[in-house]
Amino acid sequence: MIFDDFIGDKRPLTWVLQYWPVLVTAFISGLAGTWICKKIALCFGIVDKPDHVVKTHTKPVAYLGGAGILTGLLCGLAVGIWQIRGLTAFQKASYWLIGTGGGAIIACIVGIIDDIYDMKPHTKILGQAVAGLVLVLSGIRPALHYFTDALSWTMPEIVEVWLGTAVVFLFVLGATNSLNLLDGLDGLCAGVTGIITVAMLILAIHLSTWGFSQAGDPVRVIVCLALAGGVFGFLPFNRHPAKIFMGDAGSMLLGFTVAALMLLFAEKIPRWWLASIVVFGLPILDTATALVRRLVNHRPLFLSDRGHIYDQMIDRGIPLRKTVFICYLLAGIYAALGLAMSQIRTRYAVIAYILIFAVSGLWVWKKGYLRMKGVRGAIQVSEDQESTS
Repeated sequence: MIFDDFIGDKRPLTWVLQYWPVLVTAFISGLAGTWICKKIALCFGIVDKPDHVVKTHTKPVAYLGGAGILTGLLCGLAVGIWQIRGLTAFQKASYWLIGTGGGAIIACIVGIIDDIYDMKPHTKILGQAVAGLVLVLSGIRPALHYFTDALSWTMPEIVEVWLGTAVVFLFVLGATNSLNLLDGLDGLCAGVTGIITVAMLILAIHLSTWGFSQAGDPVRVIVCLALAGGVFGFLPFNRHPAKIFMGDAGSMLLGFTVAALMLLFAEKIPRWWLASIVVFGLPILDTATALVRRLVNHRPLFLSDRGHIYDQMIDRGIPLRKTVFICYLLAGIYAALGLAMSQIRTRYAVIAYILIFAVSGLWVWKKGYLRMKGVRGAIQVSEDQESTS
């Protein structure tokens, strides 16, 4: 069977249980941090007001939920660093954890500024790039030479460094903006991120039981637990009807942290890195659908609209709760496919991954999600609103 060797014999499965304080601390801190941030946002009027076009909620809702998630994540990472202090590879592992936390802080701050002052796109991208730079400086970079080794070609070290750095920026910008675009319904972005994180935790446990890496194994487990705790501490306040939104602060934070996780899976052999990308499949599909839809309909690529898969489900009459559930189900399918494909040889997995995304694209086309009505793609947009967009 495909999962026969999923649990290795180098470490017992209970090895992961020693990190339970990370999850508990992150959850409690995230829960408390979100509650406090809601009070602060309402006190200072930091709220998201409906516009009846893209923002369809009926009344102003508190922002700053991202700061609550960040509180949980950072507290979890701090506990994790304390727990691994006796590790042989402590210095390397601690650098990676500090780099992930430091970059997360920058991503969240950029998002908070954008939530309050509405930053220009190029300024946001610059801030996200700075967060990515923190990962590079902490030593988190994909081991690209494993790709060329399979072709019996030696990649020069300087080439790997520069190319790896470019890949880090690509993943940070891509994942950050993908989750930012997915944050459109109550509980959607946080719930999907939670599913993705749990799947990556399972993948991290798999590698840990096989003794994959002295530094990477505990780091991946700790980051997954800290992120899961922060997200699930926030989610009770964000499920419909939401009492607080994560805002760009939260979506950028989540996107950055998931990007860091994917890059941590690129520490050695490409198989698990590719698997983590498929686990992240729903945000990739939604972003690709929105961009292709705008492109084929000759609409501005960077104008926010109701062209996302979840928006179109709502516009077609599917209730909000059911739409969110369907998206959770889709995220779970991609997560399961990524985990399954991680257990077969890379050459065969790559073929399977291409087929998965090809079938996904075909499904989007057959469902009519590439059709667009109006500048912003919303069924209810009036001609007056379109002319002033």
